[in-house]
Amino acid sequence: MRETGNAQIRPYHHGDLSRALVEAARRILEAEGPAALSLRAVAREAGVSPAAPYHHFRDKCELIEAVAAQGWEALGEGIAEARRNAASPRDALADIGVAYVRFARQNPALYRVMYDGIRDHEAMPEHAKQADSGYGQVEEAIIEAGVDPADRLAMEVATVAVWCAAHGVAEMMRLKQFEPLKAAMGGEDALVRHLLGHVTASDHTRRVVTAPSAPLDVVRA
Repeated sequence: MRETGNAQIRPYHHGDLSRALVEAARRILEAEGPAALSLRAVAREAGVSPAAPYHHFRDKCELIEAVAAQGWEALGEGIAEARRNAASPRDALADIGVAYVRFARQNPALYRVMYDGIRDHEAMPEHAKQADSGYGQVEEAIIEAGVDPADRLAMEVATVAVWCAAHGVAEMMRLKQFEPLKAAMGGEDALVRHLLGHVTASDHTRRVVTAPSAPLDVVRA
């Protein structure tokens, strides 16, 4: 068990403890993995009494759900920032893909918990599909790239295609066999851009995600 340095119980203002516990859980999760998570361990990490977490979470499962929800929120914020800072609508999808993969790579245990939480569900959590979520940001980026928002089928197919492409690349980037390729391409971000560019250059996606005057090119020179 790692030492956290939280030897004393610290008081929290009303309303802060729930988030503090979730953040403590995230630290344990990334350092030691899901098996190390417990309400007692989280209390110790947060520097509060062992009974304190039970005022906010019934059990470990409810705590993990809260951690996953914070993960979806953080992913959405990263995607929103990438879209906001993109040089153009056509750059935005590449930037979003890189931001997605970067989040997954920087938060591997959290990322796994997020998807483990929906493995047995028929849809992503409602908060992960809202307009300001990461998924919603992808939809908006696709509209700005030229897809008619009135064409709901095209919108859904394009959004799913971009999301699945980023998720697949994030999974593959975990494999060490791609390290030489990353080096040859100038780093992981550069490789991700080119990989997503090849995926979105497929005939089907090119027909769906197309700017009004030219095909969408997600690979920066």
